[in-house]
Formats: sequence, structure tokens, C-alpha cells
Amino acid sequence: MDISIIFKIAAVGIIVTIICQVLKKSDRDDIATIVSLVGVIIVLTAVTGMISDLFSQVRGLFELF
Repeated sequence: MDISIIFKIAAVGIIVTIICQVLKKSDRDDIATIVSLVGVIIVLTAVTGMISDLFSQVRGLFELF
């Protein structure tokens, strides 16, 4: 696992937070909610790939024995 994925997730979180705050200040709460959901989907997509790799490695580990 590479440490850069943690920085990417943190960067997405910071960017989404800033955009949501700007949208909420301009009375666009509905769009801010959509931006938050899109941020969550982006992070879940990245994490899902990592979990898939983890399961593949565990499966390969147990096939050795």
C-alpha cells in the first residue's frame, strides 16, 4: 500500500469541504449536498480498488498452503 493514496483522499476531502462551504454561503445547499455525495463516491471508488487488491492478495496467500 502506498502512502500517496492517503494524501489523495485527504486532498479530495479538503477540496470538497471548501467547495461545500462556498456553496452554502451562497445559499446553494442542494448543490453543496450533491458535491458532498460526489466526493464520497470518488473516495469510495478509490478505496474499493484497494480492498479488491487486498482480497486478491489474501486469496493468493492462502492458495500457497
